Amino acid sequence: MSEKNTNNRRVAGSYAMSLVSITLVLFLLGVFAMFVMHARKLSNHIKENIGFEIVVNSNVKEANILRLQKELDAMPAVKSTEYITKDEAISRLSEDLGEDFLQWIGNEANPLLPSIDVRFHAAYANNDSIAAIEALLHENPDVKEVYYQKSLVDLINHNINKIATVLMVVSAILLVIAIALIRNTIRLSIYAKRFLVRSMQLVGATESFIRRPFLRSGVIQGFLGGVLADIFLALILYGVSKRLPDLALVQDTTAIVAIFVGVVALGVVLAWLSTRAALDKFLNANLEKLYA
Repeated sequence: MSEKNTNNRRVAGSYAMSLVSITLVLFLLGVFAMFVMHARKLSNHIKENIGFEIVVNSNVKEANILRLQKELDAMPAVKSTEYITKDEAISRLSEDLGEDFLQWIGNEANPLLPSIDVRFHAAYANNDSIAAIEALLHENPDVKEVYYQKSLVDLINHNINKIATVLMVVSAILLVIAIALIRNTIRLSIYAKRFLVRSMQLVGATESFIRRPFLRSGVIQGFLGGVLADIFLALILYGVSKRLPDLALVQDTTAIVAIFVGVVALGVVLAWLSTRAALDKFLNANLEKLYA
């Protein structure tokens, strides 16, 4: 009886350690996935706030400016536009200077020109796409000038591309490490039951019959590990959001849900594959290897 209790405790301890290991690995993967998601959203947020200003000639009628704005809004590259009248331009300049700009020009006419501020979707916020749109706008006689910081656009895209490359490499390395850790963890768990597998073989159990409870247990471990990892991820995300309210600007609820579901799915798939691989090794092992 004492030996049976000892074996039961050993099996339970092995199961618990396996579950903890799977949970930690999936949690680390989830944290990194969250980091990558926020980094991607932040890069898109930065790209979509790159300034692009279309200065319109002073004698252009407002109807023509509104028509140009409507044409811009219809472009797939354009995310949003804002028409700034001459009066609004004066008001913004006075606000930036901290004093009334009109007092400096006396009775002279407002020298500022109307303009349209344009923001592009992240995929089009690069110099090639912007230059093509700039060339098209210069064909319009109502447009006096198109202004944007070309060097800034290049710098932002260059840095974001470097960061994206590093994140992709790190993601691949982490995934390989996660697979190896989960596989070794489950293999050690099944190693503790290798003589049970051999006993089932000796009484004539088929391989599919032997695999069934182990695979079921592995899938449950992967599922529970994924759920526990998601709970820890949710707590971390909640805590960070409380400390950094501005984080909401670069959060994507759909992506977060996808990460939570992906963590559970990855846990189930990796646990099933690892259990199957470990079982096949012991099912085909000779007696000497069982004692190795």
